[in-house]
Amino acid sequence: MKKIIIAPSILAANSAALGQDIKKIENAGADWVHIDVMDGHFVPNISIGPVVVKSLRKATTLFFDAHLMITNPEKYWLEFQKAGANSITFHYEIETDKKKLIKDIKSAGVKVGISIKPSTTAAEIETLIPYVDLILVMTVEPGFGGQSFMESLVPKIKDIRRFINKNSYNCLISVDGGIDSKTAPICINAGVNVLVSGSYIFNAENPKNAIEALLL
Repeated sequence: MKKIIIAPSILAANSAALGQDIKKIENAGADWVHIDVMDGHFVPNISIGPVVVKSLRKATTLFFDAHLMITNPEKYWLEFQKAGANSITFHYEIETDKKKLIKDIKSAGVKVGISIKPSTTAAEIETLIPYVDLILVMTVEPGFGGQSFMESLVPKIKDIRRFINKNSYNCLISVDGGIDSKTAPICINAGVNVLVSGSYIFNAENPKNAIEALLL
């Protein structure tokens, strides 16, 4: 089995000390930084833009996955790539030519992922899986941190894992929403490669212990 990647979500970090918080999780053993980008339209919340990502890029060499929870990622993804994102993840539910967007992002030399809301089925994304590097399964409704894990979505993760394995695709499965020491093993057993965890890690007294607990 591939190494499980830990990707703390900075949505749960201290906004007044993002640089320090990122160094803290880097020292604690994090592999990636999950950057939640929200536009107030696709989801009912607003977070950060490329200027912040550019500033954070100076604080760490960790892999940046920019999760674009926005209506028009085709208009903005390049700014995030230029700001230092190593991977661009956009939502399946947007209205755009998704294959073209995937091709455009890959042409810039970065990884590309597709995220799906709880209501989107595994079957809906099968035609795109061969072209992407990552599938991000939302186990909460996107937009706000600190929500509870929806265990009813575990079968969907297993369906995606079976499809990837059956076709020998080189695609990671990431999961985001309510990930802690209790839900992480459920996801890993279902075939997840990347654990996105926000509040559980950033609110922990000892982030290193919290990260290690995800992998037990």
